[in-house]
Amino acid sequence: MKTIVFDFGNVIAFFDHRRAIARLVRFTDLPPAELMLQLYGSPIEDDYERGRLSTAEYVRAAKLNGRLTCSDEEFLAAFADIFWRNDAVCELIPRLAGRYRLVLASNTNDAHFGQFTAQFADVLAHFAHLATSHAAGARKPHPEFFAHVQRFAAADPAACVFIDDLPVNVEAGRRHGWAGIAYRPGDDLAAELARFGIQVGPASR
Repeated sequence: MKTIVFDFGNVIAFFDHRRAIARLVRFTDLPPAELMLQLYGSPIEDDYERGRLSTAEYVRAAKLNGRLTCSDEEFLAAFADIFWRNDAVCELIPRLAGRYRLVLASNTNDAHFGQFTAQFADVLAHFAHLATSHAAGARKPHPEFFAHVQRFAAADPAACVFIDDLPVNVEAGRRHGWAGIAYRPGDDLAAELARFGIQVGPASR
């Protein structure tokens, strides 16, 4: 194995859209469940994550659909601040860097990408490339997404292992030719990687 491809959400960091809803619900007459559906269960979210909408276009549509009275700045501050670190994986990544090429493969939009690349800059600095759905124009588990990421792998598919929290995405990666690990919080990821011959370096002191 030469390249390790990491999902971001629920692998490198955790996220919860309810954090955004809790901050935004005071700006609307919709109940939280309905606001969640309008922001995250409607076609505009899919279009935004595929790069078909700009951030300004998404914010305008989301505020309209959610009947939100907040400013654009207030919306984006709440919408983006949903991530927190998965210490176990964040501590493992520097121990893999240098030995293997690291590539990110994330279904994400421009606002979330801007947030987490700043918030987790120390971890993501170890990655050769940060591949996203909004840049690819396709989301996992669609084959077009995996073809996009492959351009940055610098290795044949058979020399890549893919880590994602969703089994459907891992299976799609396997169809692309990658080895796959379905990660769950609390898993011993180093041991899972070792099954593919991947050696983890010593922890820094």
